[in-house]
Amino acid sequence: MSHPTRPSAIQLSLRTRAHNPDHHLWDNNGTWWCHFTVHTADGQKRRVRRSLRTPQLDVARRKRDVVLTRLAILSV
Repeated sequence: MSHPTRPSAIQLSLRTRAHNPDHHLWDNNGTWWCHFTVHTADGQKRRVRRSLRTPQLDVARRKRDVVLTRLAILSV
């Protein structure tokens, strides 16, 4: 029986680039998306992609920061 991964059972894998404020972002036909990788307690890794539902880069950066901050808090 498979058990869903609990938020506390994940480890966020992020690389930050000070020279690239758009890291973890990509523009898919005019809509910005956030992508990152999580590692689970059982050794699996999962690529996660979330639409930020905005065509504006400055809004996408703020939304990305919120998504990653929330996930980081949950993974502690």
